[in-house]
Amino acid sequence: MSGLRRRTHEILENASDRPVARLVNRLLIGLIILNVLAILLASVTPIAARYHAWLLGFEWFSILVFTVEYLARVWAAVEHRDVRYQAPLMGRIRYMLRPLPLVDLLAILPFYLAFLMPVDLRFMRIFRLFLIFKLTRYHASMSLLSRVIRNEARPIAAALFVLATLLTVAASFAFIAEHEAQPDKFASIPDAMWWAIVTMTTVGYGDMVPVTPFGKLVGAVIAVIGLGMVALPAGLLASGFSEQLHVRKRAFEDEVHRMLGDGVLSDEEHDRLVSIRERLGLTDQQAAEIMHLMRRRHEGIRCPHCGHELTPGNREPG
Repeated sequence: MSGLRRRTHEILENASDRPVARLVNRLLIGLIILNVLAILLASVTPIAARYHAWLLGFEWFSILVFTVEYLARVWAAVEHRDVRYQAPLMGRIRYMLRPLPLVDLLAILPFYLAFLMPVDLRFMRIFRLFLIFKLTRYHASMSLLSRVIRNEARPIAAALFVLATLLTVAASFAFIAEHEAQPDKFASIPDAMWWAIVTMTTVGYGDMVPVTPFGKLVGAVIAVIGLGMVALPAGLLASGFSEQLHVRKRAFEDEVHRMLGDGVLSDEEHDRLVSIRERLGLTDQQAAEIMHLMRRRHEGIRCPHCGHELTPGNREPG
């Protein structure tokens, strides 16, 4: 039983390079994408009316598959390398409280609640769109985004706090300046916050416009300051992406350096490098550039069978 549980964990958590693991992950990715498309099409009235039975049947089938997947993940959670999840009961509970397992649960829970509660919960089917967040398990670029957000959480939170403070101050001044002139639009500070958000983001819908001299001055100042403040979180994310990409390139470089220590890149090592490259989200070109740099430290790496040079992502003779 423990062997089956370990294999289940390796397949579902991308901890195995076996063909069956890749096949299962690709099938799950395809099913997630089809579910998102089905939800979008179901919002089109003519399509929903004509293909209602097909859409409903596909929903039932998808919920069944994702339910089995969720239960299998929870059952195999004790095989996780992290000791926090290895306890039979508390380990599984801790695993269930992780972000991605919570996404899994939110995607299927409304379907079952509809059978337990007498009220109409069909509107909660939109929660199936949470399935799109499951793709972060399978695509390196999406996992890169989550890693960047985690690493830059404090600077981004600080920037958002300053932005919220500026928003509150701007809305307060706008309320003071425009309330008497436009009591219907600037009726309160929360109402003025909508104007401040639109102004700071330079959207400018035009539904609320200051007419007093002081209000126009506040709007001008906020528009100029808001350009930099709104762009600050985007700059932090861009910097975090660049840093994480450098870290992943360095990790791949270290693996290449380790495997080329004997001067020969075996078939097994080649497949391993391809797997590492895919997991790190590097392109063939990036991997080839790293291999080119490594050749300056090592002699040409040859296939032990034919003698031609090998590069990860390309098994053809050079």
